[in-house]
Amino acid sequence: MDRTEPRLQLTVADGVATLVISNPAKRNAMTAAMWRSVPVLLAELAADASVRVLVLTGAGETFCAGADISSLRDPAGAPQGLAVAAEEALAAFPLPTLASVRGYCVGGGSQLAAACDLRFAEEGASFGVTPAKLGIVYPASSTRRLVALTGPATAKHLLFSGELIGADRALRTGLVDEVLPAGELDKRVEAYARVLVSRSRLTQAAAKEFASGREDRDAHWADQARRSGDTAEGVAAFLERRAPRFTWPSRA
Repeated sequence: MDRTEPRLQLTVADGVATLVISNPAKRNAMTAAMWRSVPVLLAELAADASVRVLVLTGAGETFCAGADISSLRDPAGAPQGLAVAAEEALAAFPLPTLASVRGYCVGGGSQLAAACDLRFAEEGASFGVTPAKLGIVYPASSTRRLVALTGPATAKHLLFSGELIGADRALRTGLVDEVLPAGELDKRVEAYARVLVSRSRLTQAAAKEFASGREDRDAHWADQARRSGDTAEGVAAFLERRAPRFTWPSRA
């Protein structure tokens, strides 16, 4: 395959799936085909018992400069629908998701980053939500997600103006969770992903549901905890000063 061809590159190693946005000719802009492939890849990863964490990043020195602008000429609005479908699939992915951001994270790139559970950025990264520059109505679901991260005032600033903000301001407003010095981003994300792989998947799955606002599954998760034995294993491991061997969900 031509390495300059727009594509999503997927690797899985030691429980960590890494999905790389690659379109070097256009600062990793997302084509329609790339948007379509996101839900498909995520469904495959969700069914893979070896995967515990997903890291989303961009090839080279850019995360994602948004949608390929040439695709936005579609009068039916299909590209925006594809972007929303990809964003919602990422937000609904049942495992922890980390966005690893360097360079530009703009437009559709910011949608994808916002749909991840946590965002790590390198100093010098730039963030922007740019529909006002193109006369596009930003989707309601994407707007609500942005407001939940940053609050109404910052969300309005980003949406009204389309201006870019730096990593430090993104950190202050909640759009980013950590900012790393140059050269430290990959190491930090890799280390944090290893931490998540070592923790209880049961706890993570329940926490992700509850944090998203679901309120009708307390009994379900209490039953899962009782059946799994993970709580007993976690306590025993702590008292015995060893690493726990969590088994939920059982694949037997």
